[in-house]
Amino acid sequence: MVDSDLAAFIERDHQALNAIVKGDPELKKKLYSRRDDVTLANPFGLPARGWHKVAETLERAASQLREGEALAFERISEYATADLAYIVEIERYHGKVGTGEAAPNALRVTTVFRREDGKWRIVHRHADPITGPRPPESIFQR
Repeated sequence: MVDSDLAAFIERDHQALNAIVKGDPELKKKLYSRRDDVTLANPFGLPARGWHKVAETLERAASQLREGEALAFERISEYATADLAYIVEIERYHGKVGTGEAAPNALRVTTVFRREDGKWRIVHRHADPITGPRPPESIFQR
């Protein structure tokens, strides 16, 4: 179970999704650690490590999103200690991705949080579009 400070931070993270699916990465960027070990793996490219690369990745991702709205966050799992925590969720939103029309979208997301200088920060996020069963062949690269 997460404490109230962490719960409030996670709520800020959820609100930041609302901004990023409208094309604005700034709220999300404020939540990330600035340390060298911060990482981000999202559906738009290779994993990024280090604050500057993570910031660039967030900006690139936001540039592919517009006219969106966060709809729901389905918590699958959570765990927290005094200084480290994670959540696994399905994030559901509606919006335009790339050059496409507005449509419902969902991401499977794992987010790791760390308390740094008394404040929670995101230190790792992995998001991908796998939110349901897939055939075994789907793991092969073509």
